[in-house]
Amino acid sequence: MTTATELQTLLRSLDGRSYKAYKEIRGHYQFPQFGLHVDSVQGDPFAAPSRLRVVVPQSVAEFPAEYYATPSRAVALRDYLTREFAAAARSHSEQRGSGKSGLIAIAPTGQQILERSALWIDSQQVEARFVVGLPARGRSILGRQAAELLCEDLPDIVRRSLLYSALDAAAVQQQVQVVEDADWLRNQLAGRSLVAFIPNGAILPRQSGVDDAPLSDGALPFQSPPSLQVTFDRPHQGLISGLGIPVGVTLIVGGGYHGKSTLLRAIALGIYNHRPGDGREQVVTHPAAVKIRAEDGRAIASVNISPFINNLPQGRSTTHFSTPNASGSTSQAASIIEALEVGAQVLLVDEDTSATNFMIRDRRMQALIAKDREPITPFVDKVRQLYTDYGVSTVLVMGGSGDYFDVADTVIAMGDYAPQDVTAQARAIARQLATHRTAEGGSQFGDITPRIPHIPRQPSRRDPAEVRSPKLKVRDVDELVFGDETIDLSAVEQLVEVNQVRAIGAAIAYLQQQYGDRPWALSALLAQLQADLDAAGLDALTPYPQGDLAQFRPAELAAAINRLRTLVIRSLPDPKS
Repeated sequence: MTTATELQTLLRSLDGRSYKAYKEIRGHYQFPQFGLHVDSVQGDPFAAPSRLRVVVPQSVAEFPAEYYATPSRAVALRDYLTREFAAAARSHSEQRGSGKSGLIAIAPTGQQILERSALWIDSQQVEARFVVGLPARGRSILGRQAAELLCEDLPDIVRRSLLYSALDAAAVQQQVQVVEDADWLRNQLAGRSLVAFIPNGAILPRQSGVDDAPLSDGALPFQSPPSLQVTFDRPHQGLISGLGIPVGVTLIVGGGYHGKSTLLRAIALGIYNHRPGDGREQVVTHPAAVKIRAEDGRAIASVNISPFINNLPQGRSTTHFSTPNASGSTSQAASIIEALEVGAQVLLVDEDTSATNFMIRDRRMQALIAKDREPITPFVDKVRQLYTDYGVSTVLVMGGSGDYFDVADTVIAMGDYAPQDVTAQARAIARQLATHRTAEGGSQFGDITPRIPHIPRQPSRRDPAEVRSPKLKVRDVDELVFGDETIDLSAVEQLVEVNQVRAIGAAIAYLQQQYGDRPWALSALLAQLQADLDAAGLDALTPYPQGDLAQFRPAELAAAINRLRTLVIRSLPDPKS
């Protein structure tokens, strides 16, 4: 086994040689406290950095087994160590030549605590996966700087971040317990007939639209109205009280800039756990809650949107509706059906990002435009049926139409970021000021039709008879390049990290390769993928271990697949058969 000293000697001997000579360092090296694996070496100082791993035996790391004994605790600890490694690496990363020379970095993290492939811990070892920019001047190796980077800086990073004795034990315990309590709370929602819980004292406002950190100045702690307050007794932190949003149809109303969308955003991200100090650590939401919005221009492939849209001009079918360029209303209808197809149990909708003609058709418009000339059945006439027929709840931000008072179970008014229960007042207003509009769309919601997808594989440019693996590239959380196609994910609002998008791209390629020939409904395909991930983790998605993947939900993977413009639906049953 090659030692750290031998690695240091090798790196120094490469000084001044062509950058490609760095390939000679691939392999395994034993340091006093850890093993170093150089898995992939970049061919150019401006190319993607080299991929490395360190493996610290538990006899050295000495993390208490209780901190990773359950999946919830293990994810919390791994997240904590990833952040500590990143902080230690930042203190050492410095420019040591051209391009990315001198970089040491691990997967970026945000306010959410996710399962990531960057770090693993079990009873045997701690493994961290990271990237390094091997130093060069131009395309000549800076061997001495590389030796300092890997043989001096890296051991210090490991000592500061991956050994339990070097960490703040109280902070480690706090993160593990906060996450476990949040998971426990989320698991209690269904038994209490709730879709979300927002605790008293939570800080929901964020610094800005591009900074997800909590607002530091002037943020009012959240306080539930007494009539909607519920209390839980958590395993670690004890009693906690706050707003419980019940199943059914919930309206969030109020004037502009009073916190309606801020509350809905917190609920939407309550599917994730949050780091201590975020302000939303104990905000939890049903894990199958999906945010829906209009999305002009997206492609739709054979979706049965007939519950919402029928009788199109020229007799065009809406049971197998396809278009390369959807309108706001058709895109919103399709997104709802697609979410229901893969198991959504709660829909989150904000009127500000919805198509107006999809949300409401008031009495005056009904009088002017007869129903036989209006193909759209507005959401106001379907939201109640969605709950009674399928048990799917909706939380809806609505500031412009009181017609929803007739179908709401709960109405919460936001004023100066403070919620009030105004359900009784809303019902009284609905009785006093009856709209007399005619309900449209029939007495039932309609069919949710499963589809059998096919993601075409691309032919090799050298030999059209062969297929090639799709190129994957992620620019940001809003965009995924898959092969020759760019998937716009800007409307998939519950994605929070770029590494989730990278994992989704890998998952689509995996499904294409492993199960592409099987005539399975999309929901069955996603269930099989989840079984594979449960068995092998995120490593199942890639041919070799990568440290740049993060957990995603079936809902977001399905959303990406549905936005592929090359998606083909092989077949789907006739909903009337």
